[in-house]
Amino acid sequence: WVPQVLSSAEEMAELYRELSRHPGLKAACLGPDVTTQYGGKYCSLYTEWSQRDLERGEHIKFCRQYLIFHDGSSIVYSGPAGTCSEIKDELLSRESPSGALKAVLRKVHSKENKEEKQFLEVWDQNCKVKSIDLTALDKHGTVYDDDHFGCLAWSHSETHLLYVAEKKRPKAESFFQSKAPELGASNEDAGRPEKADIPLKVGSPHPRAGRCQQGSCRADRVVPQGEQFVYHEDWGEALSKRSVPVLCVMDVEASSVSVLEGVPEHLSPGQAFWSPDDTGVVFVGWWPEPFRLGLQHCTNRRSALFYVDLTSGACEQLSQNNVAVWSPRLSPDRCRIVYLENDALGPHQQCSRLRLYDWYTKESSTVLAAVPRQAWGAFPGIYCGALPGLCWAADSRRLVLDTAQRSQQDMFVVDTVTGATTSLTADAPQGSWSVLTIDRDILVARFSAPSCPHTLKVAVLPGAGLEAQVRWVCLQDAPPVPSISWGIRTLQPPPEQEHPQYGGLDFDAILLRPSEGSATQKRPLVVMPHGGPHSVFTASWMLYPAALCRVGFAVLLVNYRGSLGFGQDSVNSLPGNVGTQDVRDVQLCVERVLQEESLDAGRVALVGGSHGGFLACHLLGQFPDTYHACVVRNPVVNIASMVAATDIPDWCLTETGLPYAYDTLPDPAQWTEMLHKSPMRYVDQVRAPVLLMLGEDDRRVPPQQGLEYYRALKARGVPTRLLWYPGNNHALAGVEAEADGFMNMVLWLVKHLRC
Repeated sequence: WVPQVLSSAEEMAELYRELSRHPGLKAACLGPDVTTQYGGKYCSLYTEWSQRDLERGEHIKFCRQYLIFHDGSSIVYSGPAGTCSEIKDELLSRESPSGALKAVLRKVHSKENKEEKQFLEVWDQNCKVKSIDLTALDKHGTVYDDDHFGCLAWSHSETHLLYVAEKKRPKAESFFQSKAPELGASNEDAGRPEKADIPLKVGSPHPRAGRCQQGSCRADRVVPQGEQFVYHEDWGEALSKRSVPVLCVMDVEASSVSVLEGVPEHLSPGQAFWSPDDTGVVFVGWWPEPFRLGLQHCTNRRSALFYVDLTSGACEQLSQNNVAVWSPRLSPDRCRIVYLENDALGPHQQCSRLRLYDWYTKESSTVLAAVPRQAWGAFPGIYCGALPGLCWAADSRRLVLDTAQRSQQDMFVVDTVTGATTSLTADAPQGSWSVLTIDRDILVARFSAPSCPHTLKVAVLPGAGLEAQVRWVCLQDAPPVPSISWGIRTLQPPPEQEHPQYGGLDFDAILLRPSEGSATQKRPLVVMPHGGPHSVFTASWMLYPAALCRVGFAVLLVNYRGSLGFGQDSVNSLPGNVGTQDVRDVQLCVERVLQEESLDAGRVALVGGSHGGFLACHLLGQFPDTYHACVVRNPVVNIASMVAATDIPDWCLTETGLPYAYDTLPDPAQWTEMLHKSPMRYVDQVRAPVLLMLGEDDRRVPPQQGLEYYRALKARGVPTRLLWYPGNNHALAGVEAEADGFMNMVLWLVKHLRC
């Protein structure tokens, strides 16, 4: 007897609707302390959440407020204040240092036409006190609201706001543009002298034809011709509207906006904040030369920390050359800046260094170096996309961060003077912990696990040396999703599969299985390797694995060697060995799980995206007897054909084990090596039916990759189906594409695994 998984589309859709409703906790902000008449203290906690709205086909944001009563050393009482309310059209928001003001960047749909306008607003405790139409001011292009360049920073005096926007591009016109005729006779005909040059007004389409006084035409009067179709480079996947960023300052009192001068032309600035005394701006500058490479998920792009002085306009580099830096954070006493640092180029994600710059001595030091090997009880190394926006303790000496520790994510406090680290979650439930904010030593965190959606936790950070005694209080619980049991297993590759230089590495997998039904039931297995390849599945809430498990599948999430959280040696072991080491790790894991667990070896499927799709396609061809169905999302199938079309050509060479330089032109032997390491090499052995899902706007792994595989499978008579999602990029994260992708994936698996 074969146990049934859910087989009706209606039941699956209802299950997906129910699970997709769980909101994600995105941000938190603590208000100023209020002292009661009895001497107790409380503060408000503002939180932002995101939720899928299947009916509207979009992600909606909502906020919820809480009150926290504390005595400086512990949380006395905490609870919600009021209900949730949706946040509309807010792109960025930031409280001022005192908590008295709040700045909001908002998009507003213009009444006259379909264009979106951007407004910068300032609110006090009672009302909106400023609303500036940035689009009408026309000082710059669109304001950046992304995580790479974007920022909204108050000056310490709370008189100015700093943000990043696209540099204003002059309007261009055709060589054959018809000019609007002048009304009445021209100045020359009437014999009247020409008026002094008037700057081109906002919204006026063309400058008036005519001679310039003393032969000096104002630059903004000249509309360039032949510039309409000039190509403007951008920063790649998910940043296709980001080309030339500029730093902008709003004077709150005067309601004026200016573009900051002094940033060298050859730098792209972002992640900016005010210097300790408000005399200038500190920012991260990326080198866009000789051409831009994709930035999304790439913490290896050459960049440095800079300071531009507002008075002199001088720009000074504060960090080393030829490395990659990001996430600068100023201490509360405004004396020190910490930031993350990686080697430039090489693997896109690495074990990062924590660096410290002393503002007054101008000296830099390494607080935490990269960790070669993870060892329990020791700090695992830093693997994170960014430091929390507020990460410093009140003593301006310690800071908190979260990082992958093998297949979990944990929180640590770091002493920046001694480099000592202490786990804040060692005795807490196993899963995934993230720091949302810390202010006046009140610590706000998010927790989730494969069977537990996002929950909100708060604690007071204990004094130095006592951090391990931290006591977490749950402010917003999420009841565990029923019928999912999970565990982490560790695997050691056999001696013949050890890396010659990096021996003794092990790796993990997270197994989710339905906990209902009898123990003798043999469940079908879905194998999911992650993308990257230098990323990691942490034991967190993930919609697809949880939903597959609730449908009735066991799900195996594999963190093969090369994943983050296991030490830099593990990361370094994979480049040059993609298509072999990572493939064998996944296969070893699948064979081991089928031996040790009550699972149906006759019903095993693969699901993977990006490098996970690369591994799925490899496994189909290298081990055709193991797998009986496959679903891939934007897979890499041919590294050789991808290198010329992707926003990350360096990835193709680095992961193949070849050196990358901007002027690299692969020779025939290198093209062969790229093809040799690609799944396309094994396409003749593929027998299992393949469902492909491609994002039309994918710049990372262009959809031509999936089409190449689709045609190869069709030509060989392998059952295949292709789903094409317009308006979606590499992540396929649009609410509609994600929901449709889930339904098609499950129906494909049920059909071809004969469930």
